[in-house]
Order: sequence, then C-alpha cells, then structure tokens
Amino acid sequence: MLEFNKWFFVLFVNFIILLFILNAILFKPLLQIFKEREDTVKGDLDAAREMREKSEEGIARLNREIAEARSKAKEIFESLKAEGLNKQREVLSATEAEALAMLEKAKAEIKADAEKARQALRADVDRFSDEIVRKLVNV
Repeated sequence: MLEFNKWFFVLFVNFIILLFILNAILFKPLLQIFKEREDTVKGDLDAAREMREKSEEGIARLNREIAEARSKAKEIFESLKAEGLNKQREVLSATEAEALAMLEKAKAEIKADAEKARQALRADVDRFSDEIVRKLVNV
C-alpha cells in the first residue's frame, strides 16, 4: 500500500511549482506560437481561396468578353460580306447595263452600216442594170 510521508508532500509541492514554472516559461509560449501559426495558415488559406475566386471570376469575365468580341466580329464580318455582295451586284448590274448599251449601240451601227451598204448596192444595181440593158440593146 501507499504510504504518505513527508517526501511525498515535498515531491508533490515540487511537482506543482515546476508545473507552474513550465507553464509560464514553456507551455504558454508554445501554445501562443501554435495559435499564431494556425491563424497564419487559416489567413493564408482564406487569402488563397479569395484569390482563386477572383481568378475564376476574372476567367469567367474574360470568357464573356471573348464571346462578345467573337459575336461582334462575326456580325461585322457578316455585314461586310453582305455589303461586298451588294457592291458586287451593283458593279455587275452596272457592267451588264453598260455592255447592253454597247451592244445596242453596236447593233444600231451595224444596222446603219448595213442600210448604207444596201443603198450603195441599190445604186450600183441600178447602174449595173442600166449598163447591162445598154449592152444588150447594142448587141
């Protein structure tokens, strides 16, 4: 069985005093360092989480801006394409009209030249026929 003598109480008091001294010198500073470290780690984790959220928001905003830019570029491309097609049609119709005008002018000139040639031939035919008749009569 255990006997409680004076050395037991001396050791007990010595233990309690040592516990208070170690608590003041060692345990409280260590616990404070652990607490500061935990707070720092939590702060860093929170900061990292905020940065990640900001980067995700930035990426989402960038993707929206890229989509808007692509949409605007597509609209501009389509409008320029339509404008080009309209200009092409205008140029083709103007060229066609010019070609038709030139063709009509050429037809009119050919018709006029043909009429002149017919009149010249009629004059020559009349002259040749008179000459033939004269030669036949003189025969």
